[in-house]
Amino acid sequence: MAGAPAMARAQTPEPPVVASVGDTPGGQPMGQSFLGVSLEYNALHMYTGRDPRHVDPVLIQLLRNLDPGQAPVVRIGGNSADFSWWPIKGTLPPVGIRYSLTNGWVRMTQAFAAKLRAKLIMGVNLAGGRPAIAAAEARAFLSGIGRQYLDGFEIGNEPDLYSTSVWFTDRRGRQFFARPPTYDFADYLLDVARWRAALPPVTFMGPALAQLTWLDNIDQIKAAEPGTPMVTAHRYPLRACPTPPTSPQFATIPNLLSDTSSSGLAQRMAPFVSLVHSRGLQFRVDELNSVSCSGKRGVSDTFASALWMLDTLFNLADVGVDSVNVHTLPGAAYELFTISHKSTTWQAFVHPEYYAMLMFAQAFPPGAQLLPVTEPGGPVKIWATRAPDGHTRVVIINKDASNVQTAQVTVPGAGGPATLDWLRASSVLATSGVTLGSQSFGSATRTGLLQPAQLSPITAVGGTYSVELPAGSAVMLTQ
Repeated sequence: MAGAPAMARAQTPEPPVVASVGDTPGGQPMGQSFLGVSLEYNALHMYTGRDPRHVDPVLIQLLRNLDPGQAPVVRIGGNSADFSWWPIKGTLPPVGIRYSLTNGWVRMTQAFAAKLRAKLIMGVNLAGGRPAIAAAEARAFLSGIGRQYLDGFEIGNEPDLYSTSVWFTDRRGRQFFARPPTYDFADYLLDVARWRAALPPVTFMGPALAQLTWLDNIDQIKAAEPGTPMVTAHRYPLRACPTPPTSPQFATIPNLLSDTSSSGLAQRMAPFVSLVHSRGLQFRVDELNSVSCSGKRGVSDTFASALWMLDTLFNLADVGVDSVNVHTLPGAAYELFTISHKSTTWQAFVHPEYYAMLMFAQAFPPGAQLLPVTEPGGPVKIWATRAPDGHTRVVIINKDASNVQTAQVTVPGAGGPATLDWLRASSVLATSGVTLGSQSFGSATRTGLLQPAQLSPITAVGGTYSVELPAGSAVMLTQ
């Protein structure tokens, strides 16, 4: 049996989890640029810097790690898409506007995209109610950033919430909404038609939904926008906004580690993913993280969020989601990395979720396919892939925060040398000290690179690998 780290020895092992991996790959092969990030307009410079000649090299490397050798897709939008504008001479901005885009911002974004060799999905303002604002933004982006770096434009952000979510609050504390209470999907389509008539020729992606119900109207979306290649939606299993403590969406670690927040999240999406695919469109979750409303300290920033992220990414791929952008925002509890800059030196503290994203990228490279896994229910989750390089990789996640779990996994072709690559921390509550392959970015990385992983050898007995997992940990077995 492969030994668990010493910190877990005092924990009581549970009865073994017995699982088997099938030999026939299923589902669509992993596409290029599956895993990207989502950034806000008003916070982009906190990651990239403001000098186009010196784009933050640590950020660039951290993003390249997630899509090695590929062209990462970065989404710039979120709430800031609807409170930003490109100033129009002689025109006052709508009252909800609080961030002005500039030539400097555009130059910085162009330099960032060029350095990363990225494709950008960019949101343009819909909440302000003026098509001319979106048109001015789109023209500025096309001329200043360049069409070669633009994957497409989203018109607005979460328009299905325009009638219920506060767009801005005035000095007297009065709250205003972007649209009236009667605003519905039909009104949204009318808005899109008006905005598209004002925009230069660009690829439209959307609708950037908070909920999924509007996707029942996918035929109307496709009829209105026949050139749309991709549908986008957002997912957060839990809420930091006011939520009853008895709700399964209340932000706690047990709720985050529950099946409802990972497999449940994906299964609720599955019918809509199938519907979108049946119409010849791709489905991108272009804003994903653990807890909405900027997350919750003690939940979103803990190692529990890494275990949730790893399992959720596999679940999303399993139901056919084509690609994902994980949202990060400076100061948010779910931030992926905290960047600091002094003179010409950049450094970053890397938060737990990023480590999970990195393990997923390693376990499920482009061209790989999922292998079927037969396993019992419970806190141990097992995923397996076979890649074009011929390697089979099995990821085992112990989401039990208190107990050691032993997984006995039968894998086709087992018998040759295999290795274990551990993802672990001191507990699910840990906000630092995470390691992947016994390596860490530490309290500050100036390169964005991990040292080569220290792998543990493991040998199958009768075609079965036996792995003991500490409470709240994960491991990747490669053969």
